[in-house]
Amino acid sequence: MPAAEDRAQSAPAARVNDYDSFAETYSALNETSLLNAYYERPAMLSLAGDVAGRRILDAGCGSGPLFAALRDRGALVTGLDSSAEMVELARRRLGAGADLRVADLGDPLPFADGAFDDVLASLVLHYLEDWGPTLAETRRVLRPGGRLITSVQHPFVDYAHQDPRPDYHATTEYAQDWTDLLGRPARMTFWRRPLHAMTDAFTAAGFRLAVISEPQPDPAARELYPDDFHDLSTRMCFLFFVLEAPSTTP
Repeated sequence: MPAAEDRAQSAPAARVNDYDSFAETYSALNETSLLNAYYERPAMLSLAGDVAGRRILDAGCGSGPLFAALRDRGALVTGLDSSAEMVELARRRLGAGADLRVADLGDPLPFADGAFDDVLASLVLHYLEDWGPTLAETRRVLRPGGRLITSVQHPFVDYAHQDPRPDYHATTEYAQDWTDLLGRPARMTFWRRPLHAMTDAFTAAGFRLAVISEPQPDPAARELYPDDFHDLSTRMCFLFFVLEAPSTTP
């Protein structure tokens, strides 16, 4: 009979970032949470501006709340996510005719060159160790003059809340447990990097930095989340960028 330690060593490692296993719970939270519904998503929509008639890739679309908001504003939206369960939830929300794909942003994108006017990448880049290939593919599928609009965890927050603190200038991995958030064990891992590494990655991929934003939450959340609203209004949380793909037109 194998020893207990042998059985422990042979047990499969718990999966990390396993959105398939908690897709419905996370999707329900995302609909109404202060951070998502009243902070991150309104900020992305504000930065996108008038999207009527624009071809937009929602990269990391999850269950489709941003996709739905963009479509309601007249955009022609395609959604992509690595979680098949999230994409299935998005399909239920958006209808069978919605253009939704299961694909990983670490792989080549299944789209032609210049297929989109905008790519919106909402809270996804911090899951990637190397941004280079993903940004290169994003640049490829954008038309000249197109935009990448993205949100990430703020590098100063990532640095400050870790104990012991890491080397700020290094790209390092760290983990969080979302058990309290989801009501079940869920191990999440992220990659943190300094601000200059982010902007260097954007420029190396051929983008021009147009906007860097640290927005305030939607005032509509003040009465819904009075204590958390004040806290979020006075601290750092996410960092937002608008990057432009240079036009080939003189």
